Amino acid sequence: MTKLSVNINKIATLRNSRGGNVPNLLKVAKDIENFGAEGITIHPRPDERHIRYQDAIDLKEIVTTEYNIEGNPIQKFIDLVLLTKPTQVTLVPDAIDAITSNAGWDTIKNESFLSDVISTFKNNNIRTSIFVDPVSKMIEGAAKVGADRIELYTESYADDYAKKNLEGIKPFTNAAILANKLGLGINAGHDLSLDNIKYFKENIPNLLEVSIGHALISESLYLGLENVVNMYLNKLK
Repeated sequence: MTKLSVNINKIATLRNSRGGNVPNLLKVAKDIENFGAEGITIHPRPDERHIRYQDAIDLKEIVTTEYNIEGNPIQKFIDLVLLTKPTQVTLVPDAIDAITSNAGWDTIKNESFLSDVISTFKNNNIRTSIFVDPVSKMIEGAAKVGADRIELYTESYADDYAKKNLEGIKPFTNAAILANKLGLGINAGHDLSLDNIKYFKENIPNLLEVSIGHALISESLYLGLENVVNMYLNKLK
C-alpha cells in the first residue's frame, strides 16, 4: 500500500495569519496520524512564512509515523535536518521567494553538490529523496548521486488529468519503471488530489509514498479532515 504523508504547511499558514497558536499545528499533526495517515510532511522556507524552524523541532517530539522534511538544502536547512533527524529529507530546488515548488532538480548539473549533501544526510541515517521531473536523465542522475528515493513532481500530470488527457500519465509511468530498475524508491507530490490520485496510483508501479497538502487541506474545508484523510487512504489501497 502506498503511504499517505500529509503536508501541514497550510495549517501553519492559517495559524500565522492571525498570530497565536490557532489552529494548533502539533494537535493537527497528532490528529492526522490518529485518522490513519502514515506520515507528516513539512516544507520550511527561510522566511518562515508558514512552517517555522521551531515547528520542525517541536514536531520531532510528537510525530510517531514517518517524518518528512522538504526543502532547498541551504546551510540553515541542512543544520535543521541534522538537528531533528527526520525519517526522510526531500531535497527541493525551490528559490527563496518561490510561492511553491515549481521544478525538479537538474541532477546532472548539480551532481557534485547533491552528492555532498546526500552523503551528509546518509551518514546521519536519514533517508534521502530528490524532487525530480519525469525525465530519464534526471532520474539516472538521482541514482548516481546516491539518493534513496525520488519524488516525482506531478504538476503536469494533474494539469493533464484535469483536461481529461489521460496520456499525461505516461512520462510518470516510464519514470517509475526506470527508477525501479535503478533501485530507487518512488514518492510523488504536487497538485495530487482526491480527483486524480487513484488513476495516478494505478499507473505507477511500486509507488511508496505520496505527499499531499494544499488539495487535502482545501478538500477538508468541505468534507472534514478525518473524512478526507480516509478517502485518500481508500484511493491508495
